[in-house]
This record gives sequence, structure tokens and C-alpha cells, in this order.
Amino acid sequence: MFRVLLDGVSVGTVASPEEAEEYAREARRQIASDSSELVLVESNIELQGQEVLFGRTDDPDEIVSRMAMVLADNVRETMNRSYVVKINDFMINLASKEEVTQVLQAALDKYDTAETGSYKAELLLDPARELPVLTARVVSEEEAKEQEEIKEAVSLSAGMDAELDAVFEAVQPKVEKDFEDYDLGLISMDFGDTVEVAEAYLLAEELTDVNDAIEMVTKDQEKNEVYEVQSGDTLSGISLKTDIPLDKLVEMNASLEDENSMIRAGEELVIMVPRPELTVTRQEELYYEEDYEADIIYIDNDEWYTTEKKTLQEPSAGHRKVVAIVSFENDQKVGTEIIKEEITYQAVPKIVERGTKIPPTYIKPISGGRLSSNFGRRSAPKRGASTYHKGVDWATPTGTAVVASSGGTVAKAGWGSGYGYVVYINHPDGRQTRYGHLSKVLVSAGQTVSQGQKIALSGNTGISTGPHLHFEILIGGSQVNPLKYLN
Repeated sequence: MFRVLLDGVSVGTVASPEEAEEYAREARRQIASDSSELVLVESNIELQGQEVLFGRTDDPDEIVSRMAMVLADNVRETMNRSYVVKINDFMINLASKEEVTQVLQAALDKYDTAETGSYKAELLLDPARELPVLTARVVSEEEAKEQEEIKEAVSLSAGMDAELDAVFEAVQPKVEKDFEDYDLGLISMDFGDTVEVAEAYLLAEELTDVNDAIEMVTKDQEKNEVYEVQSGDTLSGISLKTDIPLDKLVEMNASLEDENSMIRAGEELVIMVPRPELTVTRQEELYYEEDYEADIIYIDNDEWYTTEKKTLQEPSAGHRKVVAIVSFENDQKVGTEIIKEEITYQAVPKIVERGTKIPPTYIKPISGGRLSSNFGRRSAPKRGASTYHKGVDWATPTGTAVVASSGGTVAKAGWGSGYGYVVYINHPDGRQTRYGHLSKVLVSAGQTVSQGQKIALSGNTGISTGPHLHFEILIGGSQVNPLKYLN
């Protein structure tokens, strides 16, 4: 015989361990039957065995009843049937399907312009998942009605009748609509993120109040996104376009040193964008009138470099009436498709002649060297030297090889007063480079040189404070900062 202790309380005597387990299961079943939810009960069964020749076991119903009383004292929590909603990396727990639908519907209602709300959120099983997971879709009232009408039409127009209807519909001529024929307004809505809903059993404190859930899902949050720099973009322009202060844009991107940092097309910047946890996409059919610009007309000139452009005709804005399908993600416009257009007066396009040849590149004219004097204003290093430095200096031992920064024709090679020994090179793009304070010139005027070709040795001639190379780039006859043009 076995004396049964449940959580240390004696509940009776049984003939076998199997009987004790069977009675415990029945007691748990009785406890659970009093609740429609999942009940968590902590319990521990001990058996004290004793060999006897004769003995009496207790009535099973009494044992089950005693067990149920002990278990009832040890019910820890009732687990509620709940629904876990996952939107990207965001998760929230709700008490019922109705609350899930209520939260999703609130996201739609934020952008639904109809007074009564013409789009509804629905939950349905995701056929692509092996486990029973629900997903969300958006259905318009018109779509629901059309589906019903199609079902009725199919049942009435079966067989040959249906085929004839399709033929007549296909050959019916399409009539162009007038502006007043368009039903302007909201024409489609959907969720821009995947919504997954799974059933779970959770404690009451793990559930979120439905009103708090609605605010969490629909309220704009600051999200990190990537902005790809477009041709013609500037940091100040990106700041205005994204509504992010310029100093904050610099702070968010380690690649930017300050507000004057250079950016290139294709570069990616991190920007902070306000958007809700659940994105809602929609399309609206809109009528508007606007001034518009015609596309620029480019005329390619194969004799010019790509840096050369000339405007042949100035543009003039036109005016038009438009019906367009405008696409939105939340409050942000992301696309426009014009479906009807009436020009009031034509725009005049801008016509630009542009070069197609790739311009030459420029390299540093010496290997190594220490940048000892930058371009621009400075204190004169010695009497007779300029207070506005028109090039850059690299301190380097006398005799260091000096090479052509870019290919071209030598315009001057010899003594150049303050420059000492100097070489000027004219380049095919109209620029000129100058190399000063040389110890020896290795080329002559009129000679053609290639990029990287040795043209001189560095030195300390002319007005100079020590051995170095003075280097200039001139554009249109004026010196510019060479460091901005070196590859």
C-alpha cells in the first residue's frame, strides 16, 4: 500500500503509484474545469510504500476531492489566452483578437479620409507558415461588395454567357474621362510592414491595455534610416529636405567632420525619421493645378570635357491641370503618377550643351614630403615673400624627383624670379600647373609630358626659406587650392 502526500499533506492510501497519478490528473482536471483559461498549479506528489498482507485503500472520490482542495490552495496564476503581435522588431501582447483588430484599425483610421472609414483591418491565417500564425490585410468596403457581386454574377452567368460577357467587355471602346468624371480621394490602403499574430497563454501583467497599445503602434517614433546622397545634394539641402538641423545631421554621421564637409553622390548618410511602428501605405487620386518645369534637354559635345557646360536656352515654367495618383507612406509622399493632364501653356525647356570627354586627373607631384605651407593667407616667411600663398609647399630634401601632376605641354622651363627655377605645364582641360624653387629642370618649353613623368628635381632657389617644392594649379588664369584637385 502507498500513503499519498500532496505538497506534504496526506490525502489518502492507494494500492499503486499509477492510481495516485490517475487521481492527481483528475483533481487537476476539476481545478481547470472551473476556468476557461489555462491554469498553472504547482504540486509535488510523494508516496510512502508499505508491504502488508491485508489492508484497506481509501475511496477514490474522497482522495480526488482532498487532492483538489490541496491543489486549489496552490493555484499560482491563471494564464490568459492572448495574442502576441509582431511588427518588424516590435512586439506587443493583447488580450483578444478583437483588441488586435482594434489596434490595426486605429493605424488605418489615422489616414482614412472617409468619415465612416472605408477600409477595414482583417486577420486571416498565413498560408505560407507551417504553424498557425495570423497575418493582417486591409479590405475596402467596395472590394467586399464587389467580391459578393462577382460570386452572384458567376452563378448567374455560367458557361457560354460568362464567355460572351468577357468578349463584349474586351471590345467595348474606352472613352477618355473628363476631369469631373474622376472619383477623387482615397483609392487604396495597405500595411507597409508584415504583421504576424500568434496565440499564446500569458499572465495578466504581461498584457498591454488596448489604448496604450494603439498609442504605441500609431505614434511617430524617431527611427534611423539611410539617405543616399544624390547628384547636386548639399548638406544644407539635405537638412532642409529631411527637416533635420544641420548640426544634428553632422553629429549623427561619423563621416562628417563639420557643416562644410564634402559629400559625394552615392554616399550614404544616417538620418533620423519620425515614423510609427506600423507603416500604412495609401494611394489618393488628386486633382491640382501647378506650374511645372520641362525636362532639361542636353546636347552632347564630344570636344568638351565633362566639366564644361553652356546654357543655350533659358527655361520658362508652364502651367497644367492634373489628375494624379499620389502614393504615401504614412504622411510622406513617395510617388506621383499623372493619369490625366491638360496643359494651359507649355513649359520652355532649358537647353544645355555639355562635354562628354573625361577630364584629366591630377596627382601629388612628389613622393612623401611634409606639408609646410598651405594655400591662402599667411605671415611672410621671409622678406620679399607673399603674405597670400598661391600654392602649397612640401618640405623635402634637395634633389627629390618632381613629376608632372597631369599630362600636358611644357609652357615654361627655366628661371622665374621669385620662383627660382620653375616649370609651367599647360593641360588639355585649360588648367596650368607650376612647380617652383627647383634645383634642376629636366624638360624644355614646348615638350609634351605625361602624368607621372619626371620633370625636375626639388631645391631651394628663388625666394625660399629652405629646401621644398612649391606647387600651384591655375584655372582660368587664377590660382586655386591644389589640395582640392589632387587624386
